Amino acid sequence: MSEVDWLSHLLQIITVTGRLEVRCAYGAPWRVAWSEAAANEIPYHVILKGRAVFEDPETKATTELVSGDIVLVPHGASHVLHDGSGRMPIGTRERQGSAGWTLSENDGQGEQLDLLCGRFFIAPPHDRLIRNYMPANLVARALNREEENGSARNQLASLVGLMRMEASGDRAGGRAVLNALSSALFTLVMRAASESEKAPEGLLALTGHPRLAPAIGAMFANPVHPWKLPDLADLCGMSRATFMRHFQDKLGCSALDLLTDLRMSLAANELKKPAISTEAVAEMVGYQSVSAFRRVFTERMGMTPGEWRRLAHKSD
Repeated sequence: MSEVDWLSHLLQIITVTGRLEVRCAYGAPWRVAWSEAAANEIPYHVILKGRAVFEDPETKATTELVSGDIVLVPHGASHVLHDGSGRMPIGTRERQGSAGWTLSENDGQGEQLDLLCGRFFIAPPHDRLIRNYMPANLVARALNREEENGSARNQLASLVGLMRMEASGDRAGGRAVLNALSSALFTLVMRAASESEKAPEGLLALTGHPRLAPAIGAMFANPVHPWKLPDLADLCGMSRATFMRHFQDKLGCSALDLLTDLRMSLAANELKKPAISTEAVAEMVGYQSVSAFRRVFTERMGMTPGEWRRLAHKSD
């Protein structure tokens, strides 16, 4: 595995699964609203056909989406999708498919929409890692036909095509296939966003910064290494001050903050293992003092190592 493959390393630390929940087949005018998601959930929407307007009900900020576009809501905020006409939406009817997802339809005669809606689930307590380092809303744009076949957006378009075909039928194993494709969707959206020339803020903007990528890759590949700021700056061919400034500008926090969060997520995974003591976990993630480890873990995770261990065992 490449040292700069930060995404594979991240997905070894956290577990992300996906589930398709609703397929919407609407004619304009239409409008659908989603309430705030649970802390460990990320809603997603895939425009298979037509056009939609994504709206933040608090700020009223809107983003127009077209066929092939995908939007994720990493912070789980309430949001609205509508046809943009401002007209009274037509009532919908729902029926449950045998594959486990719901088909929602209306009798609108206007512009037709085909929309897949689902959620990604992040195993706690790692949801905070995603929410802290991802933008509030993340849009992966439709494929540009001039792009190379191997581009991330090309791969994303192929995956969406598979989801469309699977959702159109009612074949054996359909639910399992769609859920597996949903999980892959998360990874490909992350890849496409990080490779975009206009990567969004947060971790995706950081990983798309060619000069900072060596440090990101090193931290994700080996977060328990006793990294110092001069070491990370040297990997990027920068002075310590320049490295700190670029990192802060892109992520809004320091490299050591990110490193600490990665270590605490690793620690949370290890604490689920009954045979490993808290002292051993502290040493494993780079802490000589177990009291210092307990303090940092509590600050970052909102509970003590012991409380997390008991909670994890109870949910198993």
